[in-house]
Amino acid sequence: MTSTLVTADDLFQRVRHVVPAVEWATMIDDVEAILRLKEERNAVILAHNYMRPEIFHGVSDIVGDSLALAREATKVEADVIVLAGVHFMAETAKLLNPSKTVLIPDLRSGCSLAESITPADVRELRRQHPGVPVVTYVNTSAAVKAESDICCTSGNAVKVIESLGVPEVIMIPDQFLAANIARQTGVKVITHPGACEVHERFTAKEIKQIRADYAGDVTVLVHPECPPEVVDEADYAGSTAQMVSFVAENRPARVALITECSMSDNVAQQYPDVEFVRPCNLCPHMKRNSLASIRHALETMTNQVTIDPAVAVRARAAVDAMLAV
Repeated sequence: MTSTLVTADDLFQRVRHVVPAVEWATMIDDVEAILRLKEERNAVILAHNYMRPEIFHGVSDIVGDSLALAREATKVEADVIVLAGVHFMAETAKLLNPSKTVLIPDLRSGCSLAESITPADVRELRRQHPGVPVVTYVNTSAAVKAESDICCTSGNAVKVIESLGVPEVIMIPDQFLAANIARQTGVKVITHPGACEVHERFTAKEIKQIRADYAGDVTVLVHPECPPEVVDEADYAGSTAQMVSFVAENRPARVALITECSMSDNVAQQYPDVEFVRPCNLCPHMKRNSLASIRHALETMTNQVTIDPAVAVRARAAVDAMLAV
């Protein structure tokens, strides 16, 4: 956990390539308060890859994609977890740490994908396809996870589905992720008409235009929540963590990350030698997380995530099954 020996000035060195000094000066009060409150509350901050740089590289203790945060949540020793992300991520952290206090800075941090499906929808799919296992994306509520056999993320979906050893699965709720995974595995996938409001807006035409603008001298990385025709235009498709690994291992001279806006800022800070083209879409829910809202959560110990115990037991079983894979 970040100690009080770390100062706001120290943290600025982590973000100075993407956060101007004049802007950082307006953040210092909140940063210093958060550092102090983390010590007082014995708290850690888990931040998704889509957080702004001042959160991701600044006050956070653990960062990553949904899979990484789920894994790391099981190792947290602090009393309080602040989840800088969206509501389903905070629920997952609570599922894996039922005895800990889990806070979400802003209750409005929802997810269009998670809100696209209900437990009743899952039960109906089971009725229509008896005996077919249900693989549920972690971008769902605990109540939906509770109706599932196993969860997956964009980073481990192929492994999860192949681990089942069946010719057919129900994969919910992202129709585009399901279509892209079906092509990779050869497994028949029954899905649901859900989509991420960030990734569904990208088009193949945009990708072609990016290549034309840079005379083909650009490496295009896309998230598998994008439509299949967008994935077809890319050089590589993977989760946010897999995108970071691709950049780290290959160090392309110029990269276009086809995903949420802050992702490019956060990776650019890590790899200043790589030029990032930024044709991004903004997630309004992720951006409700701010230094001010994190500070307020720690000061007031709100908003605490709670899950019905009966739901939690079943939902955790689906998450544990994923982590076992």
